[in-house]
Amino acid sequence: MIPPTTAPDTFSANRNFLTILSSVLAQHAFQDDGVISQAQAMASSSGSALGSGGMFFPSQGKRNRRREGMGGGGGAASGSGAGPTSSQGGAGGGGRGGYIHVSDTRHPPDFGRIPEPEDIFGSLEVDASGGFVDGTGRFQESGSYRIVTKEGVLGLSDFLRDKLVERLKIEEANVQNA
Repeated sequence: MIPPTTAPDTFSANRNFLTILSSVLAQHAFQDDGVISQAQAMASSSGSALGSGGMFFPSQGKRNRRREGMGGGGGAASGSGAGPTSSQGGAGGGGRGGYIHVSDTRHPPDFGRIPEPEDIFGSLEVDASGGFVDGTGRFQESGSYRIVTKEGVLGLSDFLRDKLVERLKIEEANVQNA
C-alpha cells in the first residue's frame, strides 16, 4: 500500500539512494521551474519598496532625530531601528539575494513560510537579481532531510523525478555491466 502504513521512525533509508538523490539535486535543482520561481520571488522588488529607504519611505535620511534617539519604535513603516529585515517585504528578499530551500513536495509550506527541516533537501544561493550564484546556486545539502515522514514518502517535481529516474537507470546499467 502507498504510502507505507508503518511509522516513519521504523523506516531505514538507503544511504546509497540518498547520495544519488543529493547528487541529482546538486546537478539539476537550479533548472527546475518551481525552484527558479522561488528564486525570482525571493529577489523580487516587493521588499525594496517597503521599509527603510524604499519608494514608500524614501526620506529615510530626514527622519525625526528625537524619535531616532528614542530607539526607533517605528518598525518597518518608519525605517527606524527595525534592522535589515524591515525592508524585506513578505516572502521577498528585498533585492538582496540569499538562500532558498529546495524541498520535498509531499508537504508544501504555506506561502512565505519555510518548509519543515525534515522536508528540506538543501539550499541554493540566489543573487540580488534572482539568479543562481555561479549559475548553479552551489547546492548545499541540509542533512536533516527524511525520505519518509508522517506526511508521506519522497515527493519530487516532475522535472526532478525524471532526472532522478535517468540517473537511477545509469546506475543500474553500471551495476549490470560490472
